[in-house]
Amino acid sequence: MTGKARHIHSSEDARRMARRYLPWMVFDYIDGAAGNEIGAQRNRADFDAMTLLPGVLNNVEKRDLSTSVFSVKAKYPFGIAPMGMCNLSRPGADLMLARLAAKHSVPLGVSTVTSTPLEQMIEMAEGNAWFQLYFSGDGQGTFKLVERATQAGYQTLILTVDVPEVGRRPRELRHGFTMPFRMGLRQFIDFAVHPSWSISTLVAGRPDMANFRMEGFNFDRTESRALADWETLAKLRDRWSGKLVVKGVLSPDDAIRMEKSGIDAIQVSNHGARQLESAPSSLSALQKIRYAVGPDYPLFFDSGLRSGEDILKSRVAGADFAFLGRILLFSIAAAGEEGLNRMWSIFVDEMSIAMAQLGMLKLPEAS
Repeated sequence: MTGKARHIHSSEDARRMARRYLPWMVFDYIDGAAGNEIGAQRNRADFDAMTLLPGVLNNVEKRDLSTSVFSVKAKYPFGIAPMGMCNLSRPGADLMLARLAAKHSVPLGVSTVTSTPLEQMIEMAEGNAWFQLYFSGDGQGTFKLVERATQAGYQTLILTVDVPEVGRRPRELRHGFTMPFRMGLRQFIDFAVHPSWSISTLVAGRPDMANFRMEGFNFDRTESRALADWETLAKLRDRWSGKLVVKGVLSPDDAIRMEKSGIDAIQVSNHGARQLESAPSSLSALQKIRYAVGPDYPLFFDSGLRSGEDILKSRVAGADFAFLGRILLFSIAAAGEEGLNRMWSIFVDEMSIAMAQLGMLKLPEAS
């Protein structure tokens, strides 16, 4: 291990190093949450309050972290959540994440608002990619993206449903964060005092939302998505022949209705507390939804994960698979692709060691 990556020993190390490297407005865009960020604190508080009971004198020398997702083997029980504009963390971040997915045979969520075309992402991920979709405006552009995803070879689609309107995140608003950037004195000073990021970004070219470089489709990240309803979901289910995941579910009643509607899996998520400050933690919602849908229905999970032990806790609480988000962007900002690989190995080590402490050779069944 060389360079800055050798200084990463935990997710908090990566976050601290990223905070030094990134402009204030970019760091706060990645790190921020809705309102006064009590929801983000709630996500963490519930993870911190959950304990795991050690089991001793078990032969746990040969531990197995592998699992399967939709009958496809995955090396680990966690993958990469869809995140927009990843290249803000460092030029080429999207492709770093795609290479990571290919290396470990885990799913990569490719965001609607990724900085790299969806076709290039699935190719670099060697097929280990799912396309994440927002329903925007009247939906015409949305279904064009569905057609592109089909043509590109995607077999799993993630519909994110918890953004009818983009949540108010005061840290973004204070910086005047927009895409593309609007340069004023405040932004100029911000970029000037973070020269490493600014120069590398200038050389690579300004990140944009690459999937919208198509005729007749202009995307606004603040555009209302409030027209989407259950009928919209039914139309998408009819048009999409592959696996369909609905992301952003917290209500057991909604989960039961989706299960009955032929949705292949639910991703329990409060969007990292970026949408509704008063929403329950994803962990508390996960336990209630697992009880409601029973033991066999696939449940995925994100929000608040900061360690391998957290991933194990989500598994114990009912998740079949977990997805990591912003901490991966922080590791890229901290130390590039080497930092990303370093952070991934830390998650693996933390989870494996926790399993040994609990006396587990294999992952516990989600329950």
